[in-house]
Amino acid sequence: MGTAELLTAEDVGLMQGLAQRITATRPDLVNSDASYGELAWNWGRGHAEDGATWPRRLWFSGGELVAWGWAQLPRRVRRTDGSVKDITSAYLAHQVHPEHAGLVDEVIAWFDAAAGDIERTVLPCAGDEFALKRWAAHGYQTDPAALGDQGSWTQLNERDLVDVEEPVLPKGFRFRTAAEAGPEAAVEAHVAAWAPTSYTASSYEGVRQTPAYRGDLHLLVEAPDGTMAASAILWLDEVNESVEFEPVGTHPGYRRLGLGHAMLLHGLHRARDAGARHATVACLGAPGHPHARGLYYGVGFRELSRDAPLLKTPDSAGGASRD
Repeated sequence: MGTAELLTAEDVGLMQGLAQRITATRPDLVNSDASYGELAWNWGRGHAEDGATWPRRLWFSGGELVAWGWAQLPRRVRRTDGSVKDITSAYLAHQVHPEHAGLVDEVIAWFDAAAGDIERTVLPCAGDEFALKRWAAHGYQTDPAALGDQGSWTQLNERDLVDVEEPVLPKGFRFRTAAEAGPEAAVEAHVAAWAPTSYTASSYEGVRQTPAYRGDLHLLVEAPDGTMAASAILWLDEVNESVEFEPVGTHPGYRRLGLGHAMLLHGLHRARDAGARHATVACLGAPGHPHARGLYYGVGFRELSRDAPLLKTPDSAGGASRD
């Protein structure tokens, strides 16, 4: 049975529970935007500004969530540099438990109805052959721009925490946590790394309200002059003894100093101390985006799975099959 309304924090908790159950048996089938940490981060940072454009539908079996769809509809985004970006297409985040794979048809039909006659995009797992066939049957095609050298598809990377080298920061830099440094420092670090961005103090307050957030696992690197030069949030999935890094960023004025490398290693140690045995982090996978991938590979991560970016335009909708 399905229910549809705007996405809430309670919904996110249910969705994280589904992510945990799938992670326990088929981590390669967890969609890149449906992981335990990604769900908390995306909802927290945007719910106050974008939540009115976030319809969702949940599917249950025996009282347990087994599938969901989260439509992100056209909206206007205001960024820290004063610019405004109008998003005119619709995007679907979603997840279907592999034991209920047939529900993907209902998820697709719901998204098409919710989005209407505009361009629609989605990022199912490249290894989910059944789902890819169903998306194709509904008129969704490979997005050639997303698969180009500068494409936007994501790969998920993993490593265990058995052997983790010790982090080394340049002289005068030190590790902090958001719990120690406070909200202003945490926001400063993210905005500096990702500018221009829509992230604000209100966004961070939403992140802090998510049940999975821990200020002691929100890491910062402070420069000798007091600038917050790098940051990363660690999302601890205690059920699977795994930690997810999201987001990870470095101030442009402090790049190529090894801060990201040291911060990731420091985070792996903190995660292991908190009970994790496994770690994941996502990055853009296209050839034209080598830097983050190289950073993560440099601390022992390797690819686990990747997206298959799909697109449906109003012009292509008429040829869709319902086989």
